[in-house]
Amino acid sequence: MKISASIYSDAARPLQAVIADLVAHQVDLLHIDCNDNLSVFDDIKLIRSICSVPLDLHIITSEPEKFYPFLIENPVDYVTFQLEDLQGELQIPKEIQGKKGLALITPTPVSAFEAYEHFDFILIMATIPGQSGGIFDRQNFDKIRNFRKRYPNKSIHVDGGVNPEVSFILRQMGVSTAVSGSYLFKEASVGNALMNLTQRSIGSSFKVADFMTPLHETPMFNIENIALQSVLQSVEDGQMGVAMAVDTQYAFKGLVSSADIRKALLNQLSKGLDLNELSVANLINTQPICIQEDATVLELLQLIKNSPFAVLYLPVVDSAMKLKGIVQFSNLIKAEI
Repeated sequence: MKISASIYSDAARPLQAVIADLVAHQVDLLHIDCNDNLSVFDDIKLIRSICSVPLDLHIITSEPEKFYPFLIENPVDYVTFQLEDLQGELQIPKEIQGKKGLALITPTPVSAFEAYEHFDFILIMATIPGQSGGIFDRQNFDKIRNFRKRYPNKSIHVDGGVNPEVSFILRQMGVSTAVSGSYLFKEASVGNALMNLTQRSIGSSFKVADFMTPLHETPMFNIENIALQSVLQSVEDGQMGVAMAVDTQYAFKGLVSSADIRKALLNQLSKGLDLNELSVANLINTQPICIQEDATVLELLQLIKNSPFAVLYLPVVDSAMKLKGIVQFSNLIKAEI
């Protein structure tokens, strides 16, 4: 996941000094907030005279057309327009270079992106736009997950409340870029802050239930009177490489993964047995590692670290061992591309 540094979050130093500090620490992108102010392009020209770090421009305006000539003259790598301030649908000239994005505040549903499906990414504002140091609104985890499901090939950017813990969760969910401002500049150094955001988690205020894939979206099957083909179809349809086994009361009984299917087939073949005689019982891993829904992010990390094998997904259960959802880690790979 790329870190886009919000350059105006450090008001104590001249802009040139802030940029030099960020460049020295090899930040991925420079995030530039523009609240209906054309003078931002003076800063863009200054930045371009200093470095070649990609520019990430977020424009809040009711008159986007007045920015078009400046964007043509001063190309940026990413340009985002805030949806809620627009008076009509955006008609961005083809001469404007860079990737295009649409920014949405927390209350705006991701369905608003439908009119802009030709855009490259969405920017989810997880705090109040323009508010430095705000707290990440956890309902945005659902928003990220819903957008990923609707638009699996679009990039997701997040702005607001990104600290090391939130950064880990965002990477796990496949977010490609996180904007960070106040956290970057309040730490002992920009270098320390960047290391925290990209490598480890500090503190733990979110629970697994806050960002897991919920039960109604989790691939699963009833373990009672289930046909082999139905189990295999559950794994296929879920597109996660796994399906959970539950009873009629959703008590967690195990799981069937693509790896379990492969092992069962190889075992059947090695014994010279007919594959048609393979049963569901041969596929189910009845003792997989799982995690409680009220576990913290730190506890999640410790469980993964202590596992003797690579963890691709974790069933999430409650204290009564009823299935509540799943946490999957395949998106971590996507987030790093």
